[in-house]
Amino acid sequence: MGAARRDSGSAEHAADKDLPREVWLLMSDLVLDHDRRRKVTDAVGMSFSRARAVRRVARKPMSMGELAAALDIDPPNASTLVNDLEAQGLIRRRPHPTDRRAKVVEATRKGKALARRADEILGTPPEVLIGLSDDDLAALRSILASIAPRGGGASGG
Repeated sequence: MGAARRDSGSAEHAADKDLPREVWLLMSDLVLDHDRRRKVTDAVGMSFSRARAVRRVARKPMSMGELAAALDIDPPNASTLVNDLEAQGLIRRRPHPTDRRAKVVEATRKGKALARRADEILGTPPEVLIGLSDDDLAALRSILASIAPRGGGASGG
């Protein structure tokens, strides 16, 4: 009887170790596998990664280096991206206020409108989430807030 209990305990322990992975995969499926990116792409007429760049600088002007880091791309790729978005009238460069060698990238009025449209789409929760009870939503918010990176907020990409 003791061996059966030990085996059962081992199985439960193994299942408990898989639980965080299972929860993570469910969260990833919810966030990544819906059609939000396609909706954004269709609505703004550009790739999601380009829209993401405009959304970043619409929130806060940043140096080219900060933008490259925020998008997790190499600085030369950020320059090419900024050149393209600048040619479309969505962002502009201006001199950095304290570093003569650097430029700050900011969204234009047109870029801010594009970012608002993308944020509107991305900020609309999926139906499965809307269908949860208020208690479940409050519990989920509390859990996510407790594990979210500090100062991060909802990045959405």
